Amino acid sequence: MIEGTRVEAIPIGAATCCPEPIAFLDGTQHVELFAYDGASALYSAEIAAGVSERTERRLHPVLRRRRRLIIGRPSSFEHLAGLDDCERLALPPEFSPHPVRDRTQSQRIADQERSRLEIEVGREWRREHQGWLLVDGSLATSPAFAEDPRMLGLVKSHSALPFEGDDLDRYLRLPFAHRTPVFMTENVPVAPVYSWALRLWPWQGKDLMHGLVRIEAAPIAETLARVDEISRWVLAERAPVSAPDSRWDRLVYGVRGVELSLRSQG
Repeated sequence: MIEGTRVEAIPIGAATCCPEPIAFLDGTQHVELFAYDGASALYSAEIAAGVSERTERRLHPVLRRRRRLIIGRPSSFEHLAGLDDCERLALPPEFSPHPVRDRTQSQRIADQERSRLEIEVGREWRREHQGWLLVDGSLATSPAFAEDPRMLGLVKSHSALPFEGDDLDRYLRLPFAHRTPVFMTENVPVAPVYSWALRLWPWQGKDLMHGLVRIEAAPIAETLARVDEISRWVLAERAPVSAPDSRWDRLVYGVRGVELSLRSQG
């Protein structure tokens, strides 16, 4: 715990739009079976990442990057022709061909490459801009992201929970427009960050994860000084609602706009 000694609900006040320039970073991926070489599967994948800036309440795409991949075994690449615009990425050599495992591994490779592309796009955007950047996902995968004082991560998944016992109960039952104290997790992918949970929508009548997100920011004094202000900005970004997306309760409008733009250009 960075604030206090236990998890408790802290009211953040009314939603307030960020008064400073703000942009949004997201990525997409699509993987599908392309061909078989005997029992060995070949998968095609397209990954993309982009940044959109908000100016006068409108989103404007400012940066887009896209890569096309072929994922399979190197021996199968020898039989490919006419796909010079696609990068070849090899499946793990220690596994023999298996349709289910090959697809799982291909999805994992595409996911890793998409994350790398998002980091590249975020760093490219930062070289030319000084405003706030809200990233869809964790900042802890990149030291450059984790140390940036004007970057925020929005984590929508809760596959790993940071507390146990009564603290976990209070964490999951966080009321609407409340946050937890700031904390740091012990197990981080690459770089440490400050984190706190924020409830974007009331969960009563839904499930405990409804509207619950985790915000990440640089582990610096300025983050602690502005944590309520930042939380009010994120709360304001929930409108307009990103329906009919199944993740609408944890998805902010700016991130959804980037995703739609990337998919429309695919």
